[in-house]
Amino acid sequence: MEFLEKVVRAIRLGYPVMIYDDDNREAEVDLVYPAWAADPDVIYTLRVEAGGLICYVTESRVTSILGLPWGDEILMNYGKLALLASKRLRYGDRPAFTIWVNHINVRTGISDEDRSLTIRRLDDIVKLIHEGRIEEAKSIFYSEFQAPGHVPILAARDLRVRRGHTEISIALFKIAGLRPSLVLAEMLSRGKSMSLEEAKTIALSRSIPLVLGSDIIKWCMSSEVCWSS
Repeated sequence: MEFLEKVVRAIRLGYPVMIYDDDNREAEVDLVYPAWAADPDVIYTLRVEAGGLICYVTESRVTSILGLPWGDEILMNYGKLALLASKRLRYGDRPAFTIWVNHINVRTGISDEDRSLTIRRLDDIVKLIHEGRIEEAKSIFYSEFQAPGHVPILAARDLRVRRGHTEISIALFKIAGLRPSLVLAEMLSRGKSMSLEEAKTIALSRSIPLVLGSDIIKWCMSSEVCWSS
């Protein structure tokens, strides 16, 4: 557990960690930061050094409070689009996507500065929710955000139901005693997802902790804090 404690220390300080899900799932490594640390330089790093889709992640309790529907459920209500939403990728899980947003003060929504603003303001809302200031959080969300935008909001389900990067990363933040609010992107190589071995080399060269999803789940087994959505 000493290494996992190192991972926890890193994210508490706002540093990145790398998380590998599982050989039998996506077999991908995500680069993960706390949302409060997501300044424009962090978004640039996710865009250039990771390369995958930059997503804001919280837990489904938060999205439920805000009244956000699951993305696939939205599509199920639109005729033939339901045929698309009913399909699953090879690992079988429902997607974690809810809606995509921009903060209203962005220019176009896609720049590093714009996405940083959107993500950090979403983090402010989650902070309010965890302080019990629910109505204030909802008021800010519905007055300050526009959709569809350039930042997808992912919601973690119960870890017993789904064990993707969304759930595993939120579990790690719960272990660390941090609010469930983070930003991540898949790490890509040319033409394909980055292999675990390549990610290990990068992690070592840049002193970024790389943790296996299975180790996070094992750590969770002894604590109820990980098993709620």
